[in-house]
Amino acid sequence: MEYQAKYITEDIKLSSYDDKFFKSDIMFDHHMLIWFISGETKIVQADATYFFKKGDIFLIPRNQLATIINYPKEGQPHKTVVMHLSTERLRHFYAKLNVKPKASELQKIYVFNSHPLLESCLASLVPYFEMQELPEDIASLKITEAVTILRTIEKGIDNLLANFEEPGKIDLADYMERNFMFNLPLEKFGYLTGRSLTTFKRDFSKAFNCTPQRWLTRKRLELAHYQFVEKKRKAIEVCYETGFENLSHFSYAFKKHFGYAPTELLNRLSSNN
Repeated sequence: MEYQAKYITEDIKLSSYDDKFFKSDIMFDHHMLIWFISGETKIVQADATYFFKKGDIFLIPRNQLATIINYPKEGQPHKTVVMHLSTERLRHFYAKLNVKPKASELQKIYVFNSHPLLESCLASLVPYFEMQELPEDIASLKITEAVTILRTIEKGIDNLLANFEEPGKIDLADYMERNFMFNLPLEKFGYLTGRSLTTFKRDFSKAFNCTPQRWLTRKRLELAHYQFVEKKRKAIEVCYETGFENLSHFSYAFKKHFGYAPTELLNRLSSNN
């Protein structure tokens, strides 16, 4: 994978992937505002799937689980301008305002398509990536401009951006049943359910009478089998969207669990049609 990243500051970067595709399971520590220059992205969350292309602008809230697959398109690399809206910067921004965010609701990805105000703000960053160094105050002004635009065009965005609470303790079993397909360290799952790693493992054992890794593998393989049989999905798609990192490991685990490889199942399903 040919990956390049140019940073104006640690919060603003120009990201580029030149290979066939790049996949990652991510939990974002900061809100991320993204503008597409070229390429395509597929973002899979527990309850929604998004597709983004050249010109699109979207905001991913922090502490959200997602599988992200980036593709080059039409001979062009997957290239984006990424702005991290960190808690530190947002605290500084909102310190001057009398904003009381409402209780956090189910967070979603905010889609702005090619909104002219946001596009102008983010496109203006591109020339700065050719500079050796950018004064910190200019970067701060650009982030302030972006947040101000978001507050202008998206009603209720303060409930997201001005909410600095950390995840509280929630129902572990319900959360894991909805998010098992994301391949993250157990420490991250613990954090998102409001637990230390030790407490997470203890509560997990009580809830499922099984170790986390064994349960996660079984659930992911069962979901993969369902995707093959009921959704007629391709092996490469199912592999990456059910929490596996490569096709060979997925095929090995699938055959070990079910007694036949994904290719055997797909051939059987194809012959029955």
